[in-house]
Amino acid sequence: MASLKEIKTRIASVNSTRKITSAMKMVASSKLHHAQVAIQNMLPYENLLEHILKAFLVSTPGAQSLYDEPDREVKRVALVVYSSNSSLCGGFNANILRLMEQAINEYRQQGVTEIRVYPIGRKVAERIAKIGIPSAGDFLELADKPNAKDCALIAQELSDQFRKGEVDRVELIYHHFKSAGSQILTRSQFLPIDLSTENIGATNDRDLTSNLATAKAQEYLRKKAEQQERKLEEVKPLNDDFIVEPDLETVIRTLVPKLLDLMIYTALLDSNASEHAARMVAMQTATDNADELLKGLRLQYNKSRQAAITSELLDIVGGSVNN
Repeated sequence: MASLKEIKTRIASVNSTRKITSAMKMVASSKLHHAQVAIQNMLPYENLLEHILKAFLVSTPGAQSLYDEPDREVKRVALVVYSSNSSLCGGFNANILRLMEQAINEYRQQGVTEIRVYPIGRKVAERIAKIGIPSAGDFLELADKPNAKDCALIAQELSDQFRKGEVDRVELIYHHFKSAGSQILTRSQFLPIDLSTENIGATNDRDLTSNLATAKAQEYLRKKAEQQERKLEEVKPLNDDFIVEPDLETVIRTLVPKLLDLMIYTALLDSNASEHAARMVAMQTATDNADELLKGLRLQYNKSRQAAITSELLDIVGGSVNN
């Protein structure tokens, strides 16, 4: 059995660790709130622009874009993968790296040998360097500080390569932020553009109203938000009857790059919020585990202390009887 001093030292050590995890949980919760606000401000604009563009391309005769070629043979692939720069966020990074390697293996089985990765986050950059996949640049700062301008530069570079035939398909691999307690691994097609309009807003199921990770709170807030969205959709239907000004080519040339910029940026905001949510939950779990460990150590300390006192009393009583 451990001595009283050893148990006391262990209690102090666990207490110190608990303070750190509790503080990290509070910091992650604050950052998650800011990330939720950023997504909430972006979603209405992105969803409406996506709907307008896709409905416009589908319904307007002669509307063709250089970015919607679904029948192009895939020989060269680019992957934009979002991770974090730091650890202590549960399985956030491990899951995204596993999905990235799965996508790489699938393309290799299809005969695609030229694969490049845009690593947004240190963990992705370290992994592709380890497995020998070419990196398309250094984008580590974006993982901590989402920036719409830098995302636009990435989208422009990818669209230029797709238009010139240097890349045949581009995919985004990231965590979709659903709620503070749920982040969904997502692998979506960036280029060529998917013209189907039935899935627009399908991933707009985020719970952006609370940092609570309890299932009951999430379910209540989600149902309430769905009811409000349903009412708005019934009152304000979208008119898909377009009048094109100044001309068709100019409208397409303007709208398509905006949509591509928003797709890169929204995925980054999703990943950023998911990272903070995963870290908040991981630190909350670590704090709860520390509380349980402290409870057991204090019980053990009290038992050992009581046993030592009892032993001393028995020695005193035994000495007095012998005298």
